[in-house]
Amino acid sequence: MNKELMEALDILEREKEISKETLFEAIENSLLTACKNHFGKADNVHVEIDRDTCDFLVYAEKEVMATEDEVEDPCLQISLDDARALSARAKVGDMLHVEIKSREFGRIATQNAKNVILQKIREEERSVIYNQYYEKERDVVTGVVQRYLGKNVSINLGKADAMLSEGEQVKGEVFRPTERIKVYILEVKNTPKGPRINVSRTHPELVKRLFESEVTEIRDGTVEIKSIAREAGSRTKIAVWSNNPNVDAVGACVGMNGARVNAIVDELRGEKIDIVNWDENPGNLIQNALSPAKIVAVFADPEEKTAKVVVPDYQLSLAIGKEGQNARLAARLTGYKIDIKSETQAKDAPGFRYEDYIEEDYGEYDEYDDGYGEYEGTDGQDEEMTEYVPEDEADTYEEYADADDPDAYEEDDIPEDAELYGEDDIPEDTEMYGEDDIPEDTEMYEEDEIPEDAELYEEDEIPEDTEQYEEGEIPEDIEPYEEDEDRE
Repeated sequence: MNKELMEALDILEREKEISKETLFEAIENSLLTACKNHFGKADNVHVEIDRDTCDFLVYAEKEVMATEDEVEDPCLQISLDDARALSARAKVGDMLHVEIKSREFGRIATQNAKNVILQKIREEERSVIYNQYYEKERDVVTGVVQRYLGKNVSINLGKADAMLSEGEQVKGEVFRPTERIKVYILEVKNTPKGPRINVSRTHPELVKRLFESEVTEIRDGTVEIKSIAREAGSRTKIAVWSNNPNVDAVGACVGMNGARVNAIVDELRGEKIDIVNWDENPGNLIQNALSPAKIVAVFADPEEKTAKVVVPDYQLSLAIGKEGQNARLAARLTGYKIDIKSETQAKDAPGFRYEDYIEEDYGEYDEYDDGYGEYEGTDGQDEEMTEYVPEDEADTYEEYADADDPDAYEEDDIPEDAELYGEDDIPEDTEMYGEDDIPEDTEMYEEDEIPEDAELYEEDEIPEDTEQYEEGEIPEDIEPYEEDEDRE
């Protein structure tokens, strides 16, 4: 048993993560190379290594010739007398295995064999490192800052060095040597000098991977990050969705007292992060994406991927954001081209008013549960429009949307004797009832059924001595009158 060789192979396998089989193949090739350098050829040379004991045997196959004169190539042939010295049963024409002593190799042959083994070990080491980091491509790793190479930063990832180029650095970030930072592996290339690893600190996926490592619900699939938009060093918006109705997606990402999101903010060196709920309805999604601004209405066209948004006058600058950042990130997050106007601007802007989509000229308006409305334009083409209406604007919306209300009148069907009031002209003493609020004892008359002798009083003109009864409290001695009977 060759203990020294076995121990050396164990160390290489443990430290370099190179398999023993690969090392055995390297040794075999090195011995063949040494034989070729020593004898000039190695076509008939074979190497056998016992994988358990690490003992090896090098031999050459030679043809047995009858006499020395018939031996033309000593590397390939051997005389019968020499063959009988090795094996008593040797015969002319047999192929005899002749052992080669590796100790007899010269210095050059030995050095070449050593170089072959070292070269194979280096190649395998580079291959192992490449495969190891290739599996981590599009993932986040922790590295140690080594030094600046011009405007680029060299980062040690453990077994390999990565390069953080100037274009992948966050503007304003400065690193100190030996500082530990997290980076996103963009690409791993295999080169003759070893794997080349490019990393980034500005990629949006960096934020996503940090949330996956920090938030358990994202890691196990309960919460999904549906979309992400980032301006590195300034602000990031992410839209999250929960597959479990009992789990709050935003709350899971924020953590107790903001612990989870604050850890990510610290890693990104103070970059602001907005976490919003994902919604399949484009109108709701755009409203969430524009937070913290308040929204009056959203008109979204799923086919054209455009949206028109109306906000209160005092919220316009907040919705657009500094240098348009909030609107820009919301557009990237939703995939829609967003046009924002204030309520004052929207009054005179086509496409920002409900009446632009719901009019008699557009035909009947149908509402669907998913928030989509369809109308037919004057040119006969069908168009689809998605809109979001906040609760505080619902009454205004109903004025347009309830065109099919059975209690509503067309303009020509209003009764002649109907008194029409403006909103500010309704008499103060007028009692307004909802459909379900009319007292049970109220007698309802059609227009032609009011008794002739009925005296109609305004609320303030009812005589003081008039006795008023509820329906079940009328005294038995009061006789009701028919319509044509005289009253005393």
